[in-house]
Amino acid sequence: MPHNKILRGAVVQTGIPQLDQETYLSVKTLKDSAKVTRALQIAFDEAELGMKEQVELCGIPAPTFQEALRAEEIVRRMKAYGLSDVTTDDIGNVIGFRPGKGNGPVLAIGAHMDTVFPATTDVTVRQEGNRYFAPGIGDNCSGLRALLQIIRSLNEADKHTEGDIYFVATVGEEGLGDIRGSKYFVATHKIDGFIAIDNTEIGRILKGAVGSHRYRITIEGPGGHSYANFGEVASAIHAMCIAGNMIAHIKTPTNPKTTFTIGTIQGGTSVNSIAPSCSVEIDMRSVNNEALLQVESEILACFDKAVAEENALWSITDPAKQVHWKKENVGNRPAGMRPDDCPVLQVARSSLKALGQELTNYGVSSTDANAPVSMGIPATCLSSGGIQHKCHTIHEYFDKVDIHLGPQLLILTALGLVGCEGFKPLLPKRE
Repeated sequence: MPHNKILRGAVVQTGIPQLDQETYLSVKTLKDSAKVTRALQIAFDEAELGMKEQVELCGIPAPTFQEALRAEEIVRRMKAYGLSDVTTDDIGNVIGFRPGKGNGPVLAIGAHMDTVFPATTDVTVRQEGNRYFAPGIGDNCSGLRALLQIIRSLNEADKHTEGDIYFVATVGEEGLGDIRGSKYFVATHKIDGFIAIDNTEIGRILKGAVGSHRYRITIEGPGGHSYANFGEVASAIHAMCIAGNMIAHIKTPTNPKTTFTIGTIQGGTSVNSIAPSCSVEIDMRSVNNEALLQVESEILACFDKAVAEENALWSITDPAKQVHWKKENVGNRPAGMRPDDCPVLQVARSSLKALGQELTNYGVSSTDANAPVSMGIPATCLSSGGIQHKCHTIHEYFDKVDIHLGPQLLILTALGLVGCEGFKPLLPKRE
């Protein structure tokens, strides 16, 4: 396992497999070519324009499942920045297509539109110097800024590519959205590679996808009076407590890291009632799908045992007076890992190095990249630049620091993968 060291105040991972030097030299040569240099310079020069755009998009509420208003604005901007083929698909993703010469691979670059905040949340941005305060200003309006900047930079630099690029603003990445936009896109488009834009840490390149299975479990029974019906009917809450105790004692592997938690619990009607219903929401995670399925099997088995134990405690044999349980799958994010020689990882790492930046986080997370990674598609998640703080809270804020670096990294990585004038694509076409 890679370990960490401190370098100039940043935590940098060590023990990472070396870069393929041929890939790095190709990317370095590409970076120094005239039109690529121009595209990177445009990203630097337009940082203020990008920040203005980030603020404007943040002011359009976009809760998960309610992204339509923000999507309309992104359609408008993609067209204004030179993409003639811009559509909104059946699930709500905005898809802009930038064709290449037709003889290269197909790359998709995506940033999610949705936020974790309800539509009533005040998303007005407040600025104090280089610091911007608003829910969603970093996650993921910063990613949308970077996505749109790539389009502007490539078109203003008149950069023609060998392969094609899809620019995708996805729906439903957060929470119970369950990366539905990303899942739908990769299921309906033939692509050879995928880059998600999420987070702001420029040195973060994800090699793996943390999968999650989420269930809402409900135990139900007839309920009754706490005194009059005591011993006559089973309690949904008591059964849930039994299940929770069993779940708490489940052991999971540390490698691959596999976790679980009962995140919410609710039920009952009053302090002097035998509860007729109790529900919990459970989150299970791992980078390995087999480990994820194993812990899911063990957890679900606890509810069979718990309702049987609660019914048996009171010798209740009448099904009408027993408790029963049911499950609802409310989340299924697939897991996966990419090998270190994955072309998307190698080109992204080479681009980071060519830009003079350190690899500070070569790890795993749960992002829109989960869907393609789980399907074996070369994919990763890169960051937008700047620094985000207190994400997923109403106190979220964003520091405008080196925000050009995110688009620059994405531009160089994309051009290295799909190829351009005089440079062959480093991303192979998939069968």
